[in-house]
Amino acid sequence: MTKSILENISDPKDIRGLDLGALSQLANEIRELITKTVSKTGGHLASSLGAVELALAVHYVFNTPEDLVIWDVGHQAYAHKIITGRREKFSSLRQKGGISGFPRMEESPYDVFNTGHSSTSISVASGLAEARKLKKEKHKIVAIIGDGSMGAGMAFEGMNWSGYRKEDLIIILNDNEMSISPNVGALSAYLSGIMTGEKARKVRAELKHLLLSTPVVGESMVKFIRQIEEALKNMFLPGALFEDLGFTYVGPIDGHRLDHLIRTLENVKEFPGPILLHVVTKKGKGYPYAEQEPERFHGTPPFSLETGKIAERPPSSPPTYTQVFGETLLRLAQEDNRIVAITAAMSLGTGLDAFARTLPERFFDVGIAEQHGVTFAAGLAREGFIPVVAIYSTFLQRAYDQIIHDVCLAKLHVVFALDRAGFVGEDGATHQGLFDLSYLRAVPGIIIMAPADEDELRHMLKTAIYSPGPVAVRYPRGYGRGVDMNTPLRQLDIGKGTILRDGDDLAILALGPPVYEALMAAEKLAEEGISTRVINARFVKPLDRKLLVETAEKVKCLVTVEENVLNGGFGSAVLELLAEEGITDIRICRLGVGDVFVEHATPEEQRRDHGVDTMGIISAARRILSHGCR
Repeated sequence: MTKSILENISDPKDIRGLDLGALSQLANEIRELITKTVSKTGGHLASSLGAVELALAVHYVFNTPEDLVIWDVGHQAYAHKIITGRREKFSSLRQKGGISGFPRMEESPYDVFNTGHSSTSISVASGLAEARKLKKEKHKIVAIIGDGSMGAGMAFEGMNWSGYRKEDLIIILNDNEMSISPNVGALSAYLSGIMTGEKARKVRAELKHLLLSTPVVGESMVKFIRQIEEALKNMFLPGALFEDLGFTYVGPIDGHRLDHLIRTLENVKEFPGPILLHVVTKKGKGYPYAEQEPERFHGTPPFSLETGKIAERPPSSPPTYTQVFGETLLRLAQEDNRIVAITAAMSLGTGLDAFARTLPERFFDVGIAEQHGVTFAAGLAREGFIPVVAIYSTFLQRAYDQIIHDVCLAKLHVVFALDRAGFVGEDGATHQGLFDLSYLRAVPGIIIMAPADEDELRHMLKTAIYSPGPVAVRYPRGYGRGVDMNTPLRQLDIGKGTILRDGDDLAILALGPPVYEALMAAEKLAEEGISTRVINARFVKPLDRKLLVETAEKVKCLVTVEENVLNGGFGSAVLELLAEEGITDIRICRLGVGDVFVEHATPEEQRRDHGVDTMGIISAARRILSHGCR
C-alpha cells in the first residue's frame, strides 16, 4: 500500500521539498479527499477538481502567506484550503461551525481576501500592489481568476488600471472553457481562438527568431524590425488583447502538468511589471461524472460517490421554486411572443434551461455581467418586449445602479425574478439573499412581491408580467410545499394581502414562506388560548394599507416575519405605514435578520438561529403579549 503524502501536509512549507512524483501523488490524494467530502457535504466540486495542480504549483513556487495569493470567487480553492492547515477540518466544509466553502480572512492567514462574488481578484490585487509600493515591501502578488469571471466588466476595469500602473503583479487566468453555464461572449471566443492558435504561435516564434538573428544595420533597420514585430504581435500573438492592455502574456500552458506549471511560475515570478499567465485546465478533472457534466457538478448537493447521482426524492415530492418559475415562464412565453428571458451565466441554476432549448431566439445568457444584463433588459423593454431577468438575489446586488438609473427612473417594464431569496444555507455570508427587500424597497416605482408557496409563485409571475413598470418577485431556494398547482393562472390584485386565519389577541404579518411558519405558530398559540390573525402580506411594495390599518385597530399586538434583514425590510415598511397613519397605541415585534451577516449552515438552522421559524414566532408572540417585544 502506498504511503499517504497528504496526511503529512499541514502547511505549504511541507510541499516545497517534494519531487514531481510525490507532488503528482499528492494531487491525486487531494482530489480523492475533495470528491469524498463534497459527496457528503455538497459544494463546488468540478471547478476545485480542475485547479488542484494549480494550487499546488502556486504554493510550491511562492512563499505564501508572505507572498499574497487571491482566489477569485473561491469555487476553485478547496485544494488551497486543504494544504494550508485545514485538511483535518475539511469534513466540516460548509457545515455550521465548520470551514467556509470560500476563502475567508478570518479563517486563515493564507486566505488573503474574502471572496464569493466573481471578478474581484484583479482589483484587490491592484490595491495590494499599490499598498506594497507605499509600504516599500517586496513580496509577490498573485490573482487567480477563472475564464468566466474574466468576462465580467470589473475584471477589465482592474486590468485597465494594473496595465496602466505597471506594478509587479501576476494574474493567472484559469481557463477551463466554462464558468457555471457554458461561457458566452467575445472573450470566450477569443480564448478559444488562442487554444486553436498553436500553429500561428510557432510561426511567430520562428519569424521572431529570424528577425533577432539578422544583423542590425542603421536606424532604419531598427525601425523596420519594430514595425514587423508589432505586426507579428497583432497577427500571431495569442495574448495580443492582454499585451495591448499592458500585460506580458505567457501561455497557454497545460494546467495539469506540474513540471510545466512550476517551471513557468518560477520564470514569471522574476518578470517585472504586470504578467498574465494563461493556464488551461479541465473542470471536474479526475472524477469522471464531473468531467462529463461539469455544469451539474459546479455547485452540487450531496451525491453518490459510486454513481454520481444525487439522492432522488420520491416522485410525489413537490417541485422546486426554480422549476415552477421556469415552467411557468416558458408556458407564458409560448402564449406571448413579447416575453424574453435573461440570465447571467446561470441558465440551469435559474430554471431557464428548458426555455433556452424551446425558445432559443428569446433566451439571452449575458455571462457573468449582471449590470449589462439589467441595462440590456431595459433596452428590450424600451422596444416593447417584456424582459424577465432571472438572477439570484445576492448577485442582483451587483446591478443596483442599473436597476435605479436604467429601469426604474425610466419606468420601464422589466420583471426581476429573484431566485435564492432569503436564507440560502451552506454557501454562507456572500450568497444569502437577505438584502433585496431593503435595497429594492427604497427605489421609487417598483412593485415587490413574495409568494408563500410554489402555486402563488405561478400567479405572481403572471401578475408581474402583465403589470406596468418595474416589478420584482422574490422566491426561495429549494422545494415547494406540495400545494395544489392545478388552479388556472390568474393575476393578483396589486398591493393586496389576504387573511388566512382570524383572531383577536394578536396578528402575525408574514411574507413569503414564513407564512406557513406563522400558521403553525397560530395553531400552537390557540392551544394556549391565544387567538391569532395570520396575514399573508404578499406585497412589500405597495403594502395593503387598508388591511394593515384595520388589523392594527382590531388587535394591539403585531408580529412581522420576513427572511430579510430588518433594516429597511418588510417590518420596517409596516412600521412606517402605521406611523404615517398615526397609529401609535400598538405593540410591534419584527422578526428577521438583525444587523449581522449570516454564516454558513443549513437554511433550517439559519431560520432557527434568527427566530423566523415556528418556535421563534411563538416565543415572540408570548413576549409581546406579556411585556412587549424585548
